[in-house]
Amino acid sequence: MPSTHSSLSRRGFIGTAALGLSAFASNMRFDSLKHTVLANELKKQEKRVILLWLAGGASQLETWDPKPGRPTGGPFRAIDTNVEGIRISELMPQLAQRQQHTAIIRSLNTRNADHGGGTVLMETGHTPEPGLVYPDIGAVLAKELGRADSHVPDYVSMYTSTEGRHKGGPGYLGSRYAPMFLDKGMMPENLHLLEQMSDIDHKERADLRDLLSARFARGRENNSLGSHIGAYERVRGLMASEKLFDINEEPQSMRDRYGPTQFGEQVLVARRLIEAGVPFVKVARAWWDSHGQNFETHLELVTELDHVMSTLIDDLQERGLLENTLIITVGEFGRTPNINGSLGRDHFASAWSASLTGSGVKGGTVFGKTDENGHTVADGEVGAPEFYATVYSALGIDHEKHYMLGARPMPLVDSGTEPIKDVLA
Repeated sequence: MPSTHSSLSRRGFIGTAALGLSAFASNMRFDSLKHTVLANELKKQEKRVILLWLAGGASQLETWDPKPGRPTGGPFRAIDTNVEGIRISELMPQLAQRQQHTAIIRSLNTRNADHGGGTVLMETGHTPEPGLVYPDIGAVLAKELGRADSHVPDYVSMYTSTEGRHKGGPGYLGSRYAPMFLDKGMMPENLHLLEQMSDIDHKERADLRDLLSARFARGRENNSLGSHIGAYERVRGLMASEKLFDINEEPQSMRDRYGPTQFGEQVLVARRLIEAGVPFVKVARAWWDSHGQNFETHLELVTELDHVMSTLIDDLQERGLLENTLIITVGEFGRTPNINGSLGRDHFASAWSASLTGSGVKGGTVFGKTDENGHTVADGEVGAPEFYATVYSALGIDHEKHYMLGARPMPLVDSGTEPIKDVLA
């Protein structure tokens, strides 16, 4: 594992390099109605987010809200955590010993148990409207947390072929905040120089392009021109950032800590990316849709989640990154308390769970409660808007903020929505 000194040196180098990047990149952002000063300060704090997306819908009863001994409980026990009074599934023993960093929300009622609709709702915080495409959480946070002069991506999304129902996107924010999708591997495609082009040729072409662009831009002010120049600058930055996506750059000891699974390797890449300044990374783990053999499925998937997420928490903490990084663990819905004839659990959006870990969160807390069998929310019911108002608040973003789409104000979350203050630090 790298020493503390080497980790700090890497961060220091990245921070220094970021300050020296060209300011050519065009700022294509919508003007917000308020809080420009707050937004600038937020960028200085370099908040980062890793979304662990449990594609297909993980069972709350086999993770954050077990019901042992009840007809709906299944075969797994509940275990104590290192926070008195909080018990979670026995499938998560490592996370149980890191509960001081995590806030559990056990009272989500999102009312949409369809994969497509539930995914859109839980990725955007909004119910779809005809003729309007809302940006997903990654695009919003790329806009709010990203830097116009940054050459690393603002939003990276890693997923597998089985998680292809809805990829998310920038919606009305526009292509500037679209994600970089990594669906065929962890290395972006078409990032390498052509074999027949030398580094010198590449540099000389770039210098010539800069000269011609600067000459053409002289005396002209045009958003499209700025966008064109900025696009070239960002492509150059991506090419220079190629090694960020390569886990072979990590010591074998660190790769062993995360494990050899695709999910473990993707989360390690996510850590490398946020350490380098990428504001938002989504890592999707499929496929939790356990209509049959729910308990075998969750034994495998929750065990892996427990190990990889615990390793991520430790790694971020050791590097001094956890206090500025928020880990969101959620899917499109939960699973039914009732166990079907195939020993599975079906789609369920009426009383399920999610978790928030790290930046801005009051760790070691639980919000909300379900009834003794997990059928309904007994206390503290919240939906997707409240969940994302909480996420924004944890990151220091005003959840009442609006963007302007033409003359139409577009709120980050539905008007009148309040965050879950009990889980905020």
